[in-house]
Amino acid sequence: MATSERGEFTTKLGIILATAGSAVGLGNIWRFPYMAGENGGAVFILIYFFCVLLLGIPCMISEFIIGRHAHSNTARAFRKMSGGTAWTLIGYMGVLTGFLITGYYAVVSGWCLHYIWSGIIGHLEGDPQYFRSFFIDFSSHPGKPVFWLAFIMLLTYLIVEHGVQKGIERASKILMPTLFILLLIIVVASCLLPGAGKGIEFLFKPNWKAVDSNVFLSALGQSFYSLSIAMGCICTYASYFTRQTNLSKSAIQIGIIDSIVAILAGLMIFPAAFSVGVSPDSGPSLIFITLPNVFQQAFAGMPIVGYFIALMFYSLLSLAALTSLMSLVEVSTAFCQEEMHISRKRATFLVVASASVIGMFCSLSLGGYDVLQLFGMSLFDIFDFVTGQIFLPIVGFLTCIFIGWFVPHKVVRDEFTNWGTLRGTFFHLYLFLVKYVCPLCILFIFLHQFGWI
Repeated sequence: MATSERGEFTTKLGIILATAGSAVGLGNIWRFPYMAGENGGAVFILIYFFCVLLLGIPCMISEFIIGRHAHSNTARAFRKMSGGTAWTLIGYMGVLTGFLITGYYAVVSGWCLHYIWSGIIGHLEGDPQYFRSFFIDFSSHPGKPVFWLAFIMLLTYLIVEHGVQKGIERASKILMPTLFILLLIIVVASCLLPGAGKGIEFLFKPNWKAVDSNVFLSALGQSFYSLSIAMGCICTYASYFTRQTNLSKSAIQIGIIDSIVAILAGLMIFPAAFSVGVSPDSGPSLIFITLPNVFQQAFAGMPIVGYFIALMFYSLLSLAALTSLMSLVEVSTAFCQEEMHISRKRATFLVVASASVIGMFCSLSLGGYDVLQLFGMSLFDIFDFVTGQIFLPIVGFLTCIFIGWFVPHKVVRDEFTNWGTLRGTFFHLYLFLVKYVCPLCILFIFLHQFGWI
């Protein structure tokens, strides 16, 4: 396939918004707040920022370098840069990881759409026990989650099949600003609630007594996962960058946007939670079980405001999920299009259809079907465990080793400095981080997940 057929992002804004949309997802708006809540709030956030600089940005630059240099899908990019050696397997593993994540990520994305619909028809009203039963009954239902999964995957297909410029870039320019507007509206409403100051203080007043190795390793892990590293998204999007794109500057801008969204998510959730006396460490159930009741209680005096805030919140989640699904589907679409030599429309359909089947089985596994259980875990949990705790750290670790120790430093430097047109002041710092610090950090993340450190 000719290089010219691949397309490129046409503007700097398009590059930033599309790549930031890949990084900004449920990990920022769902996972970050409850991780901060469980690990001391402000202290976790400060350590998280440090970890983004230490690990997230260097890893992102590394994927940028590989993707733009090879100007190919992730698997072919590693094959080109490694000369067809065994390092090629990293690229294939990255594509596989992104594809598997697409399946079960679409399940959670569909849940967000269902909550929008439920809010519209007035089903998001009741006591805490009602919301718990509501979520359990819905997530274990054999048909409803599959319907919403198929709906959001159809939306993703309609965007991605139009290509890089007319599909992904154009959609990102609409979806990302909309996401920020919704986020800011909810933040303002949440921070104006009575007693919201305690939630703001929790987020911004560090409790240094809370610092321990678990807090640091949790922040390290969150910085790695929240930027969509090691799942092929960053590398694939970088293959659509122009030669004039400043890779290090783009990575820093995306890291800043990603962190701002995470902070705003905290400001959206914790002031409201503290205003009604809900614990900030409610865990993964926070957005689907705890928050509907929080919004209902917090705006009890203004029920119509609470109604619209809840709708905007789940619309916000759906937008974040959609921008991430776009990038995940694009990873496999680019692979199929270039390796199988088929049209983009056909490649997108193949990816969306097969990922939807995986998602369907993951969803059904939450309904207690024994055939979809293994080692006491649902298929959904197995996919989450294998991709999140095994594949991602391995791909991230090997990518750093590949760039730091295998790829000629001249190639890395040329990409980093845009072939000498940029100063490259921090190149040696970047190379040091990617050779020594990043692999060590990822190794710590891997060991910490299994309780070995």
